[in-house]
Amino acid sequence: MASDRPNIVVFLTDDHGAWAAGCAGNSELHTPSLDQLAATGVRMQSAFTTCPVCSPARASFMTGRLPSQHGIHDWLNWAEQGQVHPGIDGQWNIGQLLQRAGYHTGLVGKWHCARDHQPRPGFDRWFSYQMNQYPHRGEQHFSDQGRPVTEYGYQAPLLTDRAVDFIRRRPGDRPFFLFVGYVCTHTPLKDQPERLAAHYRGATFADIPDEAADACHGWARMPWPHAPSAHREQLAQYYAAVEYIDAQVGRVLDELDGSGLRQNTLVVYTADHGHMNGHHGLISKGNATVPQNFLEESIRVPSLFSWPEAIPAGRVLPSMIDHCDLFCTLLDAAGAVPDAGIAAEIHSPGRSFLPLLRGAAAPWRDAQFCEYGNARVIRTAAYKLIRRFPGPNGHFGDEFYDLTADSRETVNRIGDQACAATVSALSARLEAHFAEYELPECSGREIALRPRCNPGEPWLAVPK
Repeated sequence: MASDRPNIVVFLTDDHGAWAAGCAGNSELHTPSLDQLAATGVRMQSAFTTCPVCSPARASFMTGRLPSQHGIHDWLNWAEQGQVHPGIDGQWNIGQLLQRAGYHTGLVGKWHCARDHQPRPGFDRWFSYQMNQYPHRGEQHFSDQGRPVTEYGYQAPLLTDRAVDFIRRRPGDRPFFLFVGYVCTHTPLKDQPERLAAHYRGATFADIPDEAADACHGWARMPWPHAPSAHREQLAQYYAAVEYIDAQVGRVLDELDGSGLRQNTLVVYTADHGHMNGHHGLISKGNATVPQNFLEESIRVPSLFSWPEAIPAGRVLPSMIDHCDLFCTLLDAAGAVPDAGIAAEIHSPGRSFLPLLRGAAAPWRDAQFCEYGNARVIRTAAYKLIRRFPGPNGHFGDEFYDLTADSRETVNRIGDQACAATVSALSARLEAHFAEYELPECSGREIALRPRCNPGEPWLAVPK
C-alpha cells in the first residue's frame, strides 16, 4: 500500500563542501542536525557530483542523467540574452515519477534546472525564487505556485517555513516527497546571522589546508584572497552559513519527530557539488580554474541518509555514488521504479544503492565518472584521469594523478611512461562509459555546438 512506503525529504544545498560538517571530521563546525542524521543512519564518504557546478548537477539529480544526456553543461543565467536554453523541460523528472506512484510532491528553494523558477510538472507544491536566488538577508522575491511574493528577512528560515507548512498540509492518505534547496553557503560570503559569524571569527580554521594554487590545474580564475583579514571573514561567513543550514534542517526534523513521521521518513542531506575555501589556493568549485577542474573538494559532496525503520544506524560506507545513483535509490525506496519504456527513455547510468543502505553486502562499481562541459574524468580509489576536448578557448592538456602518492593532486603525470598502461586502461573505460550514455545532441564533447548557459563558461574564458 502507498501508506506503507516512506515519506522522502531531500535537502540539496548549494556549494556545501563534503568536508564542512562535524560528522565529516571538521573540528570547529557546529552541525548537530547533520551529525544526528549521520548517527541515526549512514554517511556515504565517497559521494560525488556528476558535474562540479550547480545547474548540471541539479539536473542530474532531477532526471537521473549525465549532463551529456540532459544537456545542461554550466549554470544557467537568467539575464543571458539570445538563445534560451531548454533546461530539462520535456524530460522526465523525479517529481513526475513519484507523482505517478501516488506521492504528494513539493519543491521549496532552489530549482535552477531551466531558465526561470516558475512551477514545473511533477510538483504539487512549488515555492522557489521569482528570478534571482540572492540575497541571503533582506528583501526576498519568491515564486509561490507561480505567483510573485515579496518577503523580508533571512532567506533560509522563510524557506523552512514553507517546508514545514508542506508537511503539515500534506494529504494524510499518501506518502510525500519534499525537496528543499538552501543556498546559504553560496557566494556572496556575507550577510549570515551575526551571532554565528561572530562566533566563527574566533575559529582557527585549522581544518582547511594552507595551500597555493598549483600551475598543473591551469589559470586560477578564482584565487583565494591574499589578505589574512579577508580569509578570516569569508571563512567565518561560510562556517556560519553551514551552521545556519544545519539549524533549518533541525527545524524540519523536529516537525517530522513531533508529528510522528520521522520513523518512516527517508531523510537525505547532500549538495549539488563541493566547494573550496582556500583548498588548493582557490575559492569556488569546478569553474575556479581555466580549464575547469575536478579537484576532490570540487567533486565530493556530503551524503547522509537516515530512515529509522529501514536503515541500520551509525555506519560509514566507502562506496562511490553520485546524483544519478541517488535518483535511482529514491525511486527504489518509494516503489516508483519506472516501467521499461520510461526507463529506456531516461537511460540512467545510475543504480540504486538501497541494498547498501539497508546493510546488504551488494557488489558495487570501483570507479566514478564526472564531466564538466568539454572535460571528463574517471576516478578510482587510486587514480584520477581527466580527458579534455577542444573548445572555443583552445584544447587544454589531459591530466593524470596518482591519488595514493599525491592526494593533493599537485603533480600531473599524464606524460609519465611508468603510468602509460594505467592511463590507457582508464581512458578506455571513460570512453566506453560515455559512448553508452551520451546523446550526440547533448554531448559536452562538442561544447561549441551546445546552447550557451552563461557568458562566463570556462571554455569561453581566456587565461591571463
